[in-house]
Amino acid sequence: MQADGPRACRFGRRWYLNNESWHPSVPPFGEMKCILCWCVSGETHCQRQECPPAACASPARRDNPCCTKCRS
Repeated sequence: MQADGPRACRFGRRWYLNNESWHPSVPPFGEMKCILCWCVSGETHCQRQECPPAACASPARRDNPCCTKCRS
């Protein structure tokens, strides 16, 4: 039996439409801004933001709280 259209995804207590993306919320930590999830035909896929390695001795988080950069 086939569905009439693209299926939605359930993540936690929420439903997301096909092709919708979101940052997951994980109690007790709250929203995980460095992780992005998306719904593809009823399946949830999540991926952590990839960051290039910082090539310095003491990197700092600046514009992007998920990735470190070398101080100027």
